[in-house]
Amino acid sequence: MRTPLIPVEGALLKLECLQPTGSFKVRGFFAAALAVEPAKLQKGLITVSAGNAAQACGYVARMLGVSCRVYMFDTAPPPKVEGVKRWGATIVPMTRDALFQWMAAEGWNDEPEAFIHPFAEPEVMAGHGGLALELLEDVPDLARVLVPVGGGGLVGGIASAIKGIRPEIEVIGVQSDGYALWTRSLEAGGPVAIKPDTIADGTTAPFDPRMFELLKECVDRWLTVPEPRLRTAIPELAASAKVVAEGAGALTYAALEQLEPGPSTVAVVSGGNIDPRLLADLLS
Repeated sequence: MRTPLIPVEGALLKLECLQPTGSFKVRGFFAAALAVEPAKLQKGLITVSAGNAAQACGYVARMLGVSCRVYMFDTAPPPKVEGVKRWGATIVPMTRDALFQWMAAEGWNDEPEAFIHPFAEPEVMAGHGGLALELLEDVPDLARVLVPVGGGGLVGGIASAIKGIRPEIEVIGVQSDGYALWTRSLEAGGPVAIKPDTIADGTTAPFDPRMFELLKECVDRWLTVPEPRLRTAIPELAASAKVVAEGAGALTYAALEQLEPGPSTVAVVSGGNIDPRLLADLLS
């Protein structure tokens, strides 16, 4: 679904939180599912996710009339778990460590369904690139775009599309200092060990070597948001812009204060699937 832009504090917010499942992930999963060979697709879809990709996979499977199973963190926020169930998908809960081991071993090769990687699959990133094409059409003088970064599929898709058409546009990757995986990995020249300590649960994907060179090449600049600032950004968005964003979704808005005013800027609000209890706590 094409999502709107709204003005806020000298920038524009791209509201991917208004997608049918509450996040940008439906773009990539539709593109990837439609690329699956029809006979394989009829066996269903399978993915692994902290929540938003799981909901997207369930939604796409429902729209295409096939089954869906999701390997999911057993600590996933309740609203995301309920969202997956709402679309009729089956959840396989696993601990974070067990889930990462399953991914490292490519456990999906032993499953009958068509596996869609939540961020590192070219078709997924191509689907996310559609967001960039919308920005280029809707903001002719676009100079820079801020993108929250977890696994890297969203920023990889957006940056690849933008750089292929308007290479002068600056692509800025944003992470929380509670899980600054990519900023630290790029500084170190390889993977680093970090445990998440952030409300931006949608950005806590593991390091994937397939994304390293892509992000190194296509992201022009990185910004890190202090976790306390992220916690204030969510109620600010709700009060001033009437936008409900989850932690990952609010990262780019929170990072705007680190930029000098001037060129036309878009901040991608990637998702809005926040636990109501967390939202109430932040609003109080």
